Amino acid sequence: MAGRFLSLFGPLSRFMPEVSPPARRVGFNEKIFWTAMALVVYLIMTEVPLYKVGVGGGWELTYLRVIFASNRGTLMELGIGPIVTAGLILQLLAGSGMIACNFTNPDDRALFTTASKVFSIIMTGVQASAYLIGGVYGPLDAGTTTIVFIQLLAAGLVLMLLDEMIQKGWGIGSGISLFILAGVAQRVLWDSLAPTPPMGDGKSSGAFIAFFQTLMNREPLTNALIRIDSEGNVLNLPTLLGFFITLAIFIIVIYVEGVRVELPVSYAKYRGFRGKYPIKLLYVSNLPVIFASALFANIYFFSQLLWSRFNSNNTNFWLNLLGQYSVGEGGQPQPVGGLVYYVISPRNISAVMSDPLRAFAFAGIMVAFSIVFSLTWLEVGGLGPGTVAKQLVDSGMQIPGFRRSGRSIELVLKRYIPVVTILGGAIVGLIASVADFFGVFGTGMGILLSVGILYQYYQLLVKERVADMYPAFRRVLGG
Repeated sequence: MAGRFLSLFGPLSRFMPEVSPPARRVGFNEKIFWTAMALVVYLIMTEVPLYKVGVGGGWELTYLRVIFASNRGTLMELGIGPIVTAGLILQLLAGSGMIACNFTNPDDRALFTTASKVFSIIMTGVQASAYLIGGVYGPLDAGTTTIVFIQLLAAGLVLMLLDEMIQKGWGIGSGISLFILAGVAQRVLWDSLAPTPPMGDGKSSGAFIAFFQTLMNREPLTNALIRIDSEGNVLNLPTLLGFFITLAIFIIVIYVEGVRVELPVSYAKYRGFRGKYPIKLLYVSNLPVIFASALFANIYFFSQLLWSRFNSNNTNFWLNLLGQYSVGEGGQPQPVGGLVYYVISPRNISAVMSDPLRAFAFAGIMVAFSIVFSLTWLEVGGLGPGTVAKQLVDSGMQIPGFRRSGRSIELVLKRYIPVVTILGGAIVGLIASVADFFGVFGTGMGILLSVGILYQYYQLLVKERVADMYPAFRRVLGG
């Protein structure tokens, strides 16, 4: 029964837009070119406004927008959110065994890819509808609503194809990772140097510009570390404190990325030839944070939709459990209660101190879901002890002192892999949540993801460059 689910997508594969893989070997410089072109197209879409929709606002989704490479009021309103959500749904279904998919079978992989595309398009339509029905853009007539919906659907399709183009060998790495990195870099640069008109404290929003304005006004340096208005209220603006915490998070994440357990291995065919098999502390990388963020974003989208349509007075008990809102500055609904209130991070120390329960709840939920998604990804991503043991045996390797069998190696790996998976998931969840409490630039999740992405791109660039310069190594490097 489960196998029939993926087979339903077979006929649809003919109608799905697709980027053909290269029929020839794509050189290093050409891959750089197509990767840069994909990035340019993405950046242009982040600046093209939707029809009759204002740009800006939506403060409550700022940290989620960084993760999903989105920009309010533009073609990239939804960003990579629908693609990530679609992947999350299918991966969980495959990991739980509700649908059968053999990822070693090319036909099953092709069907799974088609299913991912279909779900991505569906989620783009669903999230676009949630925005429009929920009144995020205010009252729009039927014609404008239809045009905006078509724009969002087309932009989601283009983004999906750009990611596919890069992953199929025309570019380097992953389009999703590239867009996240670009979004984080934009945010960090803007938080540091934004030359905006005076904000609540009479200074620009950019932390460094505000710092120089503080010096010129001969004000205490504490005004640059923590920014307050004339009434003594802490403002949710970039500060030097946030910049220093950002640097600290960068250093911590770089250190954690390098922590690993190294198991000694030897080659059965070549006696005396030994090596080490590394098991990183962040064994499943930063994927759990992306999946958790996708879940939180969808809770926000649909709770706001239900609130605006059926519970605008916060009188329905059951809908209040999901989310309560109040209309704040600029007419934007702001979460004030329910589950959605606890999956949106407090963005500064003042907000944490005023409601510590919310801060602890957010951190606890983030850590818990990061662990759950880490364990789920073990099997879905082919990283479980059994799969790794089979790969080692097939490669002709064994662990010294143990019989050369998949069962023996699996027992050894079970001592380490589940432990580092849980510990790594907890660490990334804790870093991603707590960093936001100090107002880090680009958000804690963004910094966490960007370090991992930069490290992956460094490895990929070195590999591509070596394969391009020394063709004989191409087979060894998997190029």
